[in-house]
Amino acid sequence: MVRLLLLINILVYLAQSTGPGEWIVHYALWPSGDPAVIRTDSGWTQVPPFHLWQLVSYGFLHGSFSHLFLNMFALWMFGSAVERYWGTARFTVYYFVCLIGAGLVQLAVMHLHLQAGGAPYPTLGASGAVFGLLLAFGMMFPEQRIILLFSPIPLKAKWFVLGYGALELFFGVAGIASNIAHFAHLGGMLFGFLLIQFWRRRFPFAF
Repeated sequence: MVRLLLLINILVYLAQSTGPGEWIVHYALWPSGDPAVIRTDSGWTQVPPFHLWQLVSYGFLHGSFSHLFLNMFALWMFGSAVERYWGTARFTVYYFVCLIGAGLVQLAVMHLHLQAGGAPYPTLGASGAVFGLLLAFGMMFPEQRIILLFSPIPLKAKWFVLGYGALELFFGVAGIASNIAHFAHLGGMLFGFLLIQFWRRRFPFAF
């Protein structure tokens, strides 16, 4: 499944290059509710509507080659180990639960953003699902040491996951790098955690 996801993401990115605007309009994740009309440099523009399929399709779109590369590298690095540990069927369920969960959290964040007077914007990328895989890797292999691309110092997976999650929360609350969907990343981790706990029959599902 990891290889199939890599292939689909790459093929979709190549297809985007033939008409990126059309792909973003129809398959990126747009705010729910009545489509808005906003003013841009080129005049008044109708914001595309939300459709249910966008909760999945947004995860196969990417805004740049670096965006695609980083997500696919993480998918290969963490997803391969998780798929071998769980098997393809459970891995597939987990991946799409994280992807959809991240999208639902992002819809809630966009709703609050619009209520505060902000302009609507699309969300795209596999990052929400990838962050769910990162969490799964940290929970399945907590003592595994990870060497980051930008740092030669190895970190245990559990500390890497906790640190990365804390940074995402701080960046999201502080509004740092606002072009990145920090709460969608956290949403992928949250839904991944809940699903793992459900499978383990532990809190918050054990009574």
